[in-house]
Amino acid sequence: MTFERIDPPELARPAGFTHAVLAHTDRIVFLAGQTALDPEGRIVGDGVVAQFEQALGNLLTALRAAGGEPQHLATLTVYAVDLADYRAHAREIGAVWRRLVGSDYPAMAGIGIARLWDDEALVEVQGIAALPA
Repeated sequence: MTFERIDPPELARPAGFTHAVLAHTDRIVFLAGQTALDPEGRIVGDGVVAQFEQALGNLLTALRAAGGEPQHLATLTVYAVDLADYRAHAREIGAVWRRLVGSDYPAMAGIGIARLWDDEALVEVQGIAALPA
């Protein structure tokens, strides 16, 4: 299975995402939105960086349980209750990404929202992965 990361020259240079990802596979994993829930179902982490790390870790745990690895992420959507705060911590969030996933980015979107299911949650991540056949 291979990915083609496509960044057309007609579009602005991406930073922290890829414009398009073409996956050559027939095994797709749809990953439910994950927040900073611990195994007991409590939101953990002070601040958006710690919650992003927990949420991304939860998503990667689900991905691994389905037989995938971080490099198989084709797309990821980040929902943040305070998008300005998320952007203000972009460097730290990027460091978490590189530590947990690596230097490749999937097609991504960041969306500001009024609230998440759990009132204490600051961020949620949802994705789709393409696994080798």
